[in-house]
Amino acid sequence: MSDTALRFLADESCDFGVVQALRAEGYDVIALTEITSRTTDSEVIAQAYSEKRILLTEDKDFGQLVFASQADSAGVILIRYPGNARKSLQEAIIKLIRQQGSDIQSAFVVMQPGQVRVRRNK
Repeated sequence: MSDTALRFLADESCDFGVVQALRAEGYDVIALTEITSRTTDSEVIAQAYSEKRILLTEDKDFGQLVFASQADSAGVILIRYPGNARKSLQEAIIKLIRQQGSDIQSAFVVMQPGQVRVRRNK
């Protein structure tokens, strides 16, 4: 069952196809590429947290920011899909959100082809 109450913030590194796929499913997704040109990782995670949005990113630096710096987070989905697996990415993210729903809020999720790891923050 889809939880369209979940909201997302896609940073500049996130594949725009993911944004389009989530929007097509009825999710509220803000893509930073549509509203700003340069933001720091700290600003991005702060914006996502203040707006209660799960961050969609392909930038590994957010792992450091969330865990080592213990930045507050509404949740992060780190996408690790190599070029040869990109065609399955949109379907995989929709499947993840349908299966995990609100369980991904406040979690750090790493998505790789055929594998999803969910780690709870704090």
